Formats: sequence, C-alpha cells, structure tokens
Amino acid sequence: MCFGALVMGTVGTLIGMILGGQVRIVGPCLGLALGTVVGIFGGRRFLISILIGTVLGGLLAWVLVGADKMTIGAGAGAAMGGFLGIQVSMLMDLKAQRRRATAESESNRREPASSG
Repeated sequence: MCFGALVMGTVGTLIGMILGGQVRIVGPCLGLALGTVVGIFGGRRFLISILIGTVLGGLLAWVLVGADKMTIGAGAGAAMGGFLGIQVSMLMDLKAQRRRATAESESNRREPASSG
C-alpha cells in the first residue's frame, strides 16, 4: 500500500509539474489515492512496471533532450510502463492458467478408474 502511494504519487507529481497551475496540487493527491487503492488490491507487478517506466523514461529524455524535458519523459515512461505491465501481467496469468489446466488433465489421466 505504501509502495503504491509512493509510485503513483510520484507519477501524479510529475504530471502536475508538466501541466502546472492547480494540477500541481491535484495530481499528487490523486496519485496518492490511486496508488493506495492499487496497493490495497495487491497490484505489485503493475506498480513495479510503472516505477521502471518512470525511471527509464526520465533517463532516456535526459540523455536525448536534456534535463529540462526529463519530467515529460518520466511521465510518458510511467504511462508506457503501466500499459506494458498490464499486458505482461495478463500473459503471466494466462500462462499460469494453462499450466494448471495441463496439470489437472494429466492428473485425471493418471488416476485409475475405480471398479464398482
């Protein structure tokens, strides 16, 4: 829960810095609230992908265009990291479901039929 609030609060702060005005206050608050909710529901993989996207996006923007555009790169990286995190999470869940189904079907084949 604290990890979620930290990650999403950071993303909200970055977005608030980009948009300016009152969003500088609303962005972090909204990020903290959303991060807490995601943390409560156990979205660690999702939050880690956002964190990685934020860091990589910020670094890439810093290297390519300079430090003044780093917040834009970090915000875009967080969005892409979240999107990719959802996709990877769905693929991992699908793979685990297939493994369970395969193991279940093999255990049904191995069980001898009872004679009655």
